[in-house]
Amino acid sequence: MHVQAYLNFNGRCEEALTFYREALGAEVTAMMRFEQSPDAGACDGHVPPGSGHKVMHSALKIGESTVMASDCECQGQPNFQGVSLALSPATPEAAERAFAALAAGGQVHMPLGRTFWSPCFGVVADKFGLSWMISVPA
Repeated sequence: MHVQAYLNFNGRCEEALTFYREALGAEVTAMMRFEQSPDAGACDGHVPPGSGHKVMHSALKIGESTVMASDCECQGQPNFQGVSLALSPATPEAAERAFAALAAGGQVHMPLGRTFWSPCFGVVADKFGLSWMISVPA
C-alpha cells in the first residue's frame, strides 16, 4: 500500500504546477486536461461548461516524491485546511531557498529557525493557501 497527496487547485492547477516547477525545481511527469479524456461524458456535471482546458489529472515530482493534482470543480478558490506538505531539504541553505520561493505571494506562519528537532524549521502557506512545513533533518 502507498499513500500519496492529491491536491485540488479548483481551477488553478496549471498555475500551481508552473509555480512549483520554478519554486522547487519540481518536474511535471504527467498532465491530462478534461478535454483529453477518452470518455467525453465522464466529467459532465463535475466541471463547469468551458473548462475542458483545465487539468483533469497531473503528477508532480518534487525531489523523490510525487504529488498528484487537478482542477476538479474549477471554481478558482483552492481550499487546503488542516493539511500541510512536509518538505525536507538537506541543508539550511536549501531550506531558506525553498521557504523564500514558497513564501512569495503567500504567508509565513512560522519563520525559519532552530528547534529541538531541526536546525532549520518553518511553516509557510504558499499563494494557493497550501501549507508547507519545511524541516532540515537533524
